[in-house]
Amino acid sequence: MFTPDKPQNYFFSQVHQPFFLSGIFFAVVVMLMFMLSYKGVLPLQVDSTSFHSYSLIYVVFTQFFTGFIFTTFPRFCQAEVIDKDYYLRTWGLHQLGAVLFLVGAVSSEELLYVGMAVLLLANIAIVYKLKVIFSKAPEAMRHDPLWILVGFSMGLFAHVLYFLVFAGVDNSGVAIALNLYLVFVTFAVGQRMVPFFSHSFAEKNERFVPTVFALLVVKVFAVNFGISVVEIITDIVLGLYIAMEVKRWELPWSGSPAILKILHISLYWLIASLLLGGLVRLVEYVTEASFMQMDVHMLALGFVTTMLIGFGTRVTLGHSGQPPHADATTLKVFYLLQVVVVARILFSVVMGASLGMFWMFDLSIALWLLLFIFWGGRFGPVLVSGKKL
Repeated sequence: MFTPDKPQNYFFSQVHQPFFLSGIFFAVVVMLMFMLSYKGVLPLQVDSTSFHSYSLIYVVFTQFFTGFIFTTFPRFCQAEVIDKDYYLRTWGLHQLGAVLFLVGAVSSEELLYVGMAVLLLANIAIVYKLKVIFSKAPEAMRHDPLWILVGFSMGLFAHVLYFLVFAGVDNSGVAIALNLYLVFVTFAVGQRMVPFFSHSFAEKNERFVPTVFALLVVKVFAVNFGISVVEIITDIVLGLYIAMEVKRWELPWSGSPAILKILHISLYWLIASLLLGGLVRLVEYVTEASFMQMDVHMLALGFVTTMLIGFGTRVTLGHSGQPPHADATTLKVFYLLQVVVVARILFSVVMGASLGMFWMFDLSIALWLLLFIFWGGRFGPVLVSGKKL
């Protein structure tokens, strides 16, 4: 019989808890493996860059996404919470797939593909459940859930394409997974929740999310077909368009709690990533310099991870019966994340300027590892046993 006072049962009592803790664990493992492989210490069976993008998107971020969306999506759609047996089976599939994939990455390409197949099954289970919940939602509640479902569906489509990425046949899945899944799902959730938490009285712009999705589709098309000019223009237009909408929300800064300011800053990173990314791409186009995917890392670290830290902290505290506020230790985690972002930007700058200083690569990864170890140490006990901070 389930007894919520027992720690071993508490850990599985809410969907976000196992997914968040697994996400923290694998955030450390996959980045450590990538660093060692990139430096030639740990040989991989596949290209290290493809390993890097896939493992972060589908082994790490998808776990955080699932924990959060399985918690909030039923509320968005006025539906019952997701059955415990269902989310635990999905979580179990994800852990099995992650382990097989990572072991296969260093030992057997065939085992790696088996792990990907299991992770794909978990991904299908996630999208299927969201689709079932959405199909029963009242018509008036469907706008934002629709686009969240679209983002997860694009992630599933890109997941299939990653089999071609690892086989060296086609690389289009990477841009789709990054832009139409990782960035778009984070954006679709953020544009709904941040104004709500901020008590913004701005009228909802129903064209905002579909317009952003359409522009991201154009960007993906440009990236996959190597049309740099279109990619540059699309990034700048996207950045300006989102900036104007965020300005219209009139998000309060003065007097806002720290946890809310973290979410605001994540949106500012999104805007900066697109505008500065467009300019960096322009410099690369004109000079043939390489800034080592600076715009991609600004999006993944500055926007996605900052939003993840903000929402993840809020959900972890709120669902353990504690005020969802950022204390001094939580703020240190957030500040450390900003240092991670800046360190990665500086690494791109020095590489683009051909200054060498490759030690900054090690620094940015070490800071990432420290970030998640620190965050896990702070909130792991809350996720496992509901410990009060």
